[in-house]
Amino acid sequence: MSDETFKSGKLPPLFLEELLASNRINDPRVLLGPRVGRDVAVIDMGGGNCLVATADPITFATERIGRYAVQVNANDIATAGAQPKWFLATVLLPEKGTSSEMVEEIYADLVDSCRVLEIELIGGHTEITAGLDRPIIAGQMLGEVSKADLVQPDGARPGDVVLLTKRIAIEGTAILGMEFAMDLANATEIRFPYTCAEFLEEPGIGVLHDARIACEAGDVHAMHDPTEGGLATGLWELSHASGCGLRILEERIPVYPETRRVCDVFGLDPLGMIASGSLLIVAPPSSAGAICSELQKAGIECAPIGEVLAQGAGCRLLTPEGETDLPAFERDEIARLYEE
Repeated sequence: MSDETFKSGKLPPLFLEELLASNRINDPRVLLGPRVGRDVAVIDMGGGNCLVATADPITFATERIGRYAVQVNANDIATAGAQPKWFLATVLLPEKGTSSEMVEEIYADLVDSCRVLEIELIGGHTEITAGLDRPIIAGQMLGEVSKADLVQPDGARPGDVVLLTKRIAIEGTAILGMEFAMDLANATEIRFPYTCAEFLEEPGIGVLHDARIACEAGDVHAMHDPTEGGLATGLWELSHASGCGLRILEERIPVYPETRRVCDVFGLDPLGMIASGSLLIVAPPSSAGAICSELQKAGIECAPIGEVLAQGAGCRLLTPEGETDLPAFERDEIARLYEE
């Protein structure tokens, strides 16, 4: 790749893939190392047990940042069929505006969020950092799963059904309700930003429960947590990890009315907006119906949105006007608002 500068958000995936290719894993106990489209690393601990690890920062949100950090890292662990157990947090605070009250609030949020999910907060690091205009938390989550129950990110197979829990884009809606409340209120009505902000709690940005039910209900070939870059990026990553193509039906992608409205206000595409809270599940047709049924019984929306195609078929979107490429987003849609 020629020398260039990048905008805020994830690194371009193909550039990142080149970087990761230079990293050689020598320890045979590492069952799953770094690759584009993988949520976790997996280490064989012997005795049929695996340690599952992930790391994810919170860079958009400032309100309830502890909750976001714990939840999104737990989500990654859940995609492997694992149980999140231990959390570490590196908390970076701005030089200006950091008060004891702010620090206590962030810490309490971390502790309470871990307690709700029965996760132990076991360590980390905290400092005042030059150059920041808001707090940032870089989280690291460890979990465990038996080798027999491990769900591999590259397990999608041609003919599988692609399921989506809840609707899109929960996290993006919540963030915009919190971080751009005044703009939203001016464009809509005074209560609307609060309605969006409440998405953090209901429907919520967690998918641990979704993943547990899916794995108990049927044969799950792969799971993925669509986060930064939205559902479209999550689908591309899922496809890339398995080497298979996808065909997604646009009319089956469920979007919250509040999400559509907030996207209209800011001129955003919900397909490219950070989407924690939804879970992509890939399952064979023989299990897809049972998985959907059990999730719905538990009060969790679930719908088939497409199918897995053969290798080299690409990511396709079937629209009323015909079939086209799934839209690609170089960065998350809401990242644009932070630069305006």
